Amino acid sequence: MDRSAADMTDVEVRSFGHALRDELGRLNVVQVARCLVALAALLLVLITLDPFPDLRSEDVAAVVGGRMALDYVTFGLLAAIGVLFVLATDAPSLKTLLTPLHLCFIGWMLINVVLSESRDVSIQRLVLAASVTSLAVILPLLPPTQRSFNLCLAVAALVLLGLCYLGVVLAPQYSIHSALDITEPQLAGDWRGSFGHKNVASPVMTILVYVGIYLSAVGSFVVGPAIALLAGIFLVFTGGKTSSALCLAIYALASLVYVTKSLWLKRVICFAPLVVMNLLTVGSVMSPALGSITRSLPIDPTFTGRSEVWEFALAAVAEKPVAGHGYAAFWDGAAEGRTTQGSEWAVTAAHSHNSYLDLAVTIGLPGMLLVILIFVWAPLRNFQQMQARNRNSALGKLFLTIWLFGLYFGTTETFLLERQNPVWFMFALAVAGLHFLARFQCVAQMERAG
Repeated sequence: MDRSAADMTDVEVRSFGHALRDELGRLNVVQVARCLVALAALLLVLITLDPFPDLRSEDVAAVVGGRMALDYVTFGLLAAIGVLFVLATDAPSLKTLLTPLHLCFIGWMLINVVLSESRDVSIQRLVLAASVTSLAVILPLLPPTQRSFNLCLAVAALVLLGLCYLGVVLAPQYSIHSALDITEPQLAGDWRGSFGHKNVASPVMTILVYVGIYLSAVGSFVVGPAIALLAGIFLVFTGGKTSSALCLAIYALASLVYVTKSLWLKRVICFAPLVVMNLLTVGSVMSPALGSITRSLPIDPTFTGRSEVWEFALAAVAEKPVAGHGYAAFWDGAAEGRTTQGSEWAVTAAHSHNSYLDLAVTIGLPGMLLVILIFVWAPLRNFQQMQARNRNSALGKLFLTIWLFGLYFGTTETFLLERQNPVWFMFALAVAGLHFLARFQCVAQMERAG
């Protein structure tokens, strides 16, 4: 998007195909290339280079060196090309990211991988995370106009939804969990589309619902509702309890924040329920009083009994509260840890099922605090500044909604800083989008190149 001093104009109502042809007609080769990089980044994260994994195969959990190397090379090249494009035209925007807080976070991550229990693993995975996160951060700056940004979102969403539905119809053994799955046969019947698990498919579909609503709000009265409807139907069939429960609730919460004037009242609305959810989940295994309250509720806040995993993770935090066990390195060797009798299965978990707790386990309490300050506390202030300056309200609300969804999704699932996780990518994109909208204005269209 072009960050100029002009106010953003409304997007005209037009057909999707007409809008695409019109936009491409305005762009020169470099601008088209920027859009293609943005679209490629979205498709690479959402669809991956290895879609529709066969969960019936015993090799599904094996890490294939060549395949992972291709991920590293592809993400690295895309990130490098994207950064070069953005530096050429939007260096002032990137300079606003060089804050003391951000630099402290980068410094802490470097220290953390040096102190990691599995240094090679942490360094390798941090490189991939840095490439993916860089792409997410610069993606709002890559498309030269708001309309081209919208088109990138729409094309990526339609391609992903088309693949997922085709998979369900034509190859259900690769797109629907079955009783023959090696790891979790109890999920039989839940849709996962091109993803490897329903718990990845369901939050992505929730985010696509928000994208569809946004596109409808800016004038795409066919494609927008279609994306929202298709994603919403798929979400229901994934059986994802967390995402299904949060989808409309988070949109309502974001709408309430949107009409609230006071920043402090915004913070109460956003963070008070978030604190309560963390107390009822992780807090329930830390305090007998909270545990009794949780057990008395008509629903299960642990979402299929994750208490043992949280207890195991909390014990890991107690072992190394400052340095942590190392970025993305702990759970690979978690089976070497000890759990209480009857909870031995917890060591087989892939993560702690709470993003904030997982940060404390891996990058320590200082790292967790830095992530909270950057990705939890600051974005709402940026949204307030955006509203005060009458910036793009529709796009700002989309970013706000995705950000809020990530905060609450993180209370029962782990995604923060998780390499090429599509939820992390879209969350980081939303945080970066709020950062830039608070500081720059954008326009919907630009003059034809002379």
